[in-house]
Amino acid sequence: MKYSDSDILKALSTVDDPDIKRDLVTLNMIKDVKVSDTEVDFTVVLTTPACPLKEKIRNDCEDAVRKVVGSEMKINILVTSSVTTLRDNAPLLPGVKNIIAIASGKGGVGKSTVTSNLAVALAKSGAKVGLIDADIFGPSIPVMFNCEHEQPEVRTVNGKNLIVPLEQYGVKLLSIGFLVAPDGAVVWRGPMASSALKQFLSDAIWGELDYLLIDMPPGTSDIHLTLVQTVPVTGAVIVTTPQKVALADANKGLAMFKQPQINVPVLGVIENMAYFTPEELPDNKYYIFGQGGGMSLAEKHHVPFLGQIPLVQSIRESGDSGLPAVLKEGPTAEAFTALAESVARQIAIRNAGTAGTKKVEIIMA
Repeated sequence: MKYSDSDILKALSTVDDPDIKRDLVTLNMIKDVKVSDTEVDFTVVLTTPACPLKEKIRNDCEDAVRKVVGSEMKINILVTSSVTTLRDNAPLLPGVKNIIAIASGKGGVGKSTVTSNLAVALAKSGAKVGLIDADIFGPSIPVMFNCEHEQPEVRTVNGKNLIVPLEQYGVKLLSIGFLVAPDGAVVWRGPMASSALKQFLSDAIWGELDYLLIDMPPGTSDIHLTLVQTVPVTGAVIVTTPQKVALADANKGLAMFKQPQINVPVLGVIENMAYFTPEELPDNKYYIFGQGGGMSLAEKHHVPFLGQIPLVQSIRESGDSGLPAVLKEGPTAEAFTALAESVARQIAIRNAGTAGTKKVEIIMA
């Protein structure tokens, strides 16, 4: 029996994306269908290279087509990806598909460690990733990427001086730490710090990026307002530790993004230092900061719980040495890889299900 392209598309229209809950044909995720007497070829375009369900989607597609063409024909499926975006024709950062704020209520919860490993994990998956260290007064990204003594190049484009981000481990980086002495202090008033963030956004050559992560300072400050007033933010991720004092501040940070005036979707909550695991006893978990606090926060605000990161010595050592833990083998790297998949998944769901975020147009006193 001779089969047509439309027969294959009809079969694939019965396969849903497990997260978005719509069929692959409607989502325009099926490309280049070709049918011969002996073979069926098509491409599945995933919404992110970090998709944790790629094998399930591949198998579901093969099963659906097999029901139509039987067991004799060969089915060739190419799985690729194109990260989704709602930022079409954006005047600022036009090549950046998604801008993600990584925030916390208080300092010391490991937000920069999580951001660094999340960025590298996304880059390892094949995504194009950038990272802005927006913690102007306490920049730590240069140390965590082992480039604290480097300086970015300045390039003149159309008569304007633009900063060229450094690149390390496949991630493009900008931080105030690249522009001041490692032992120097940034003693600025709020408007100067906000101006620095604006420059990182508007006066840098970021090029094409799937994800631009913004490592936010602790709390709810001028920097947060500057970000949401300068660019439409795709979503925010909240990092907390399980103990009550951290959760109280994380609750405020999360609530800030959900305010009607700001209205940035919260992609989920990450619980860092969730439990202590000694290197010599990898199966043991000691909940020294409490248990379940991050999940409770997510449930309270009806947002996804993205995952837990354990408190282990190797993560601290990796941050100090400038080689993110996700680049090494072991359970810690697996935890950060799974976290990157969860975040990428929520970004894809957000892009498929809601309207784009708008810049905040008000000035809050």
